[in-house]
Amino acid sequence: MNDTQPSAIAALARRHFGDADMASVFASRCREHAHRPYLIWQPFDQPSVTYSYAELGREAHAVAAGLQARGVRPGDRVLVHLENSPEFVIAWFACTLAGATIVQTNTRSAEDELRYYGEDASVVGAITQPRFAALVKAAAPRLKWIACIDHDSGVRAPDVPRDESFAVLHGDPNALERRAPDPMAELAIQYTSGTTARPKGVVWTQANGLWCASVNAAIEDLRADDCHFTYLPLFHTNALGFSMLPSLWTGSRFVLVPKWSTSRFWKLSVEHRCTWVSLIGLSLRALMAMPPPRHDYRLFGTGVCADAFPNVGVKTIGWWGMTETISPGLVGSAHEPNRLLSVGKPSPHYQISVLREDGKPVAHEEAGHLLIKGVRGLSLFSGYLNRDDANEASFDAQGRFRTGDMVIPHADGFYSFVDRSKDMLRVGAENVAASEVERVITAVPGVREAAVVGRPDAKLDEVPVAFVVGGDGKPDFEARVQQACRAMLADFKVPRAVYVVREMPRSTISKVNKAELRKVALPEADRAAAERQWVDAARVDPSGDQG
Repeated sequence: MNDTQPSAIAALARRHFGDADMASVFASRCREHAHRPYLIWQPFDQPSVTYSYAELGREAHAVAAGLQARGVRPGDRVLVHLENSPEFVIAWFACTLAGATIVQTNTRSAEDELRYYGEDASVVGAITQPRFAALVKAAAPRLKWIACIDHDSGVRAPDVPRDESFAVLHGDPNALERRAPDPMAELAIQYTSGTTARPKGVVWTQANGLWCASVNAAIEDLRADDCHFTYLPLFHTNALGFSMLPSLWTGSRFVLVPKWSTSRFWKLSVEHRCTWVSLIGLSLRALMAMPPPRHDYRLFGTGVCADAFPNVGVKTIGWWGMTETISPGLVGSAHEPNRLLSVGKPSPHYQISVLREDGKPVAHEEAGHLLIKGVRGLSLFSGYLNRDDANEASFDAQGRFRTGDMVIPHADGFYSFVDRSKDMLRVGAENVAASEVERVITAVPGVREAAVVGRPDAKLDEVPVAFVVGGDGKPDFEARVQQACRAMLADFKVPRAVYVVREMPRSTISKVNKAELRKVALPEADRAAAERQWVDAARVDPSGDQG
């Protein structure tokens, strides 16, 4: 474990940022760049709305005063359950100004998931939108208050009750009680899937937020005249950490759209003179298939380096990072040549180790487990909320964070990403813990055992499928398993198929061999033949310890 004392970490933070935190930096940027545009909200099929730094600052200060009028005090936690919208940005900074912690949650969460987040974080109130108001109320019935904006992704909704209106949450900015900057105070909590049955709350400090803004701005070579195109959800670290916060740090601007739209991307990019975009999966493939118009993009960011993005001719910076690492631990260069399809070189801000199973360093061109060392509460997250066990298990004796990812170090100093060693699926932009889905399936009557694996998918890279031992023999059993998942999980976590089998393939110590399951996860696979082999193996060696 990293045993650096909070006072020492605070001293390090002050060496980097002086006597500042996220709230004070936000306020100073709004004064310094008062008339510059910061946020351009571009709802689909509607005119854009531009917020200058000063205008967004006034809105955030008013909402912060309103939060305090509702009884929100420093250290209280506020649920922000919003899709991309100006109100997300306003609410996020308003919470920082009021000293509250933002609990930003995935808007595709099911009621059971949202209930868990609210209870785990002990939220006092919620800011949401019409589409989710009933869900938030049902999931968190003990909230002291709820504030609801008046639209869903730019589409106006029926009248919101006045006492629940986001507009009513606005208070008098002059009445806002100022607080002394505290770099070690909580800033935000983001729930991220892991190998446990429930996601863990990743806690960021105020210093983490400033680190994210400043270091990522430098990685991106971001300038005051740059403009990010932001389509990924702000409740995820990517859009928050590579667009919203670095733009604030540099006094630049970002265009915010509700979500990815292939047909609108180039039109809006050209219209707003966008120069930067962070791309993933489907959007990457869409751009590669389209002839680009004349544009202003100078850099792209994604999972791998490419000196000239195919079909577009824009240099692409690769990077590897996690919500827990705040900024990328491995990253390409905006100025120097990068190894094609690598994730870059180690960031100078971290110590990188790649180890074998026995704990010894790997050789060049050998895959191993990636560990990263930084400063907890500054360049690494401060810890998992309410999870001392996970905090202890996530760091080794040298204070290195076990990422759960596998990489290959090359002789030229670059690294390539191999795979996740944790039992994770990557469904589009979303991380899904197989155990989280398995927990729901095993609660279905008749299920004796469940195993969830990823199946290749042309649009989302992979999607979950479930193998189930048990069942009641009725023809609708598979559909009932999927229905249970839809009721308890976000839609991207729901298995696309449920396969009932008599036996699972086993590796050592009776563990399910998921590599074998993946071989027969496609619809056309011969699962019957594979199942016969699994049953025969179980008869020969019921323990599963055949090596």
